[in-house]
Amino acid sequence: METLYHQTNKQIHEVQTHMGQLEKADAQSVHLVENEIQARIDQIFSNLERLEILTSKEPPNRRQNAKLKVDQLKYDCQHLQTALKNFQHRRYAREQQDREREELLSRTFTTNDADTSIAIDESLQFNTSLHNAHKGMDDLLGSGSSILTGLRDQRMTLKGAQKKILDVANMLGMSNTVMRLIEKRAFQDKFIMIGGMVITCIIMVLAVKYLT
Repeated sequence: METLYHQTNKQIHEVQTHMGQLEKADAQSVHLVENEIQARIDQIFSNLERLEILTSKEPPNRRQNAKLKVDQLKYDCQHLQTALKNFQHRRYAREQQDREREELLSRTFTTNDADTSIAIDESLQFNTSLHNAHKGMDDLLGSGSSILTGLRDQRMTLKGAQKKILDVANMLGMSNTVMRLIEKRAFQDKFIMIGGMVITCIIMVLAVKYLT
């Protein structure tokens, strides 16, 4: 199990390195980089399934610790998958905007009489402003989605860790004082997560208000 664990952890770090190459990739190679990253993520998920099976076969005194390590790998992998999807969403939006701009530039305009004129410069300026506003909104929504997903996944991980700690505490006979401290910390983490979500939503609403 240890060999597969270290191998999977190494693969996660390699994917994180490849994610940094996405922003630098040109239009011709970005699809290849995305496909390679997705293939690596799929392999990591496959390894995680095998690790979960191996964890269930660990001795009881080592099973809890092994489960926590596998859960952390799973959280990291889910975060990478979300980041890849957010990048693809922003790329699709940029490509759509570029196509719309090219169509506008290549469109043939006609006039019905001499008194009619088309303010092409004004239309281009408006389209450019709209393009920038859309790009800003896509980046903001992508960041907000990533933050909310990370907070939600972290909350689930903390809840799972809390349950495991409580199980271990019951087995070891920990004092009620320590148990109350653990529950208090989990309660505080919940309010921190809710506060983060509220702040993110406020920022998104303000951005929509001022960018559109």
